[in-house]
Amino acid sequence: MLQCTAVARLPAAEALAALRDMSGGPDDADDHLADMAFVLCELGVHDQGTDHAARLWTAEEQPPVGLWFMWTEVSRHMGDHYFATFRLCPYWRDVKDSRDWCNFYKDHPEPHGFHVSDPLRDLIREQTRLEAQRRFSQEDPDEGDDES
Repeated sequence: MLQCTAVARLPAAEALAALRDMSGGPDDADDHLADMAFVLCELGVHDQGTDHAARLWTAEEQPPVGLWFMWTEVSRHMGDHYFATFRLCPYWRDVKDSRDWCNFYKDHPEPHGFHVSDPLRDLIREQTRLEAQRRFSQEDPDEGDDES
């Protein structure tokens, strides 16, 4: 399933207060939010009855708890919004020799995060992987020069 494409302006002052109030929140909440003027809904495509959701932070607690920015859309403008801390979804799947965790909040609407595809993110990851592979496979131009 494709990822929802809803985007919202993050209310910076409210987000900063929510991060600072969160148990296990970041020590550098200001810096953490510096590049988050806008957020993208992370859920799969969903109906209007489901709030959009963007995770701002995950506390290193057991079980993991995330701070989420939740919002609704009203005719292409942000409607109601709120910040909430939710436990992370406990579902995972085996992938090769590791686990692929859902990473959405507990009791989120279906599907799980590992079934949601963001074509742009996938393209960027693939381009990054290919570039890294190209760079690491090139021989060092100074290798083999023996000027003794």
